[in-house]
Amino acid sequence: MIEAVRTLDDDERDVEPERQFAWRAASVGLAVVEVDDAELLHGWRSDPVGAYELGTWPRSLTALRERIERDNDDDDRDDFLVLLPDGTPVGQIALGRQDMIDGTAEVELMLAPQYRGRGHGTDALDALVDLAFGELPLYRLTAETHTGNAPARAVLTKSGFVQEGVSRAACFHRGRRHDLAVFSLLRPEWEALNRPRAWDA
Repeated sequence: MIEAVRTLDDDERDVEPERQFAWRAASVGLAVVEVDDAELLHGWRSDPVGAYELGTWPRSLTALRERIERDNDDDDRDDFLVLLPDGTPVGQIALGRQDMIDGTAEVELMLAPQYRGRGHGTDALDALVDLAFGELPLYRLTAETHTGNAPARAVLTKSGFVQEGVSRAACFHRGRRHDLAVFSLLRPEWEALNRPRAWDA
């Protein structure tokens, strides 16, 4: 028996397949970072404000592609694109240095400049926290940011993280030393949060 096969017209060929959300939250979804996302991430990392807040400097696109490939093969790190419901990418979030024996991991978050200050960072962080405590046997999450990075500190606090100290002069950036604010969130604190979970979104 021969089945009729429909060919795609020109308009359909130009349409990229929709990204699959690996995890959802109130206003955003998380999709696994792929190597093809390197150019997008490279543009965000080249933004001077973002680079300052992350304490990084721009690297080559090739180096970023290689890093994504390496991280995708790494069992102790998960990287996600932060996407709006219509699939528009607005940032990147990661759960790194996962130690399933000690139950610890670190969170990282970067938003595209034009999408900062709209609540997407908090929603993305809430979603990642729910993934870490709701699907993985983690007990403690940590995050660090410059002590002067008020927006990042506000996002962490809103998501339930507690500042537990300051690492003095722990980061060298733009010719001088910066203190890092150290935040953490423990599983019992997450359990006590009065908010919907990501799986309820």
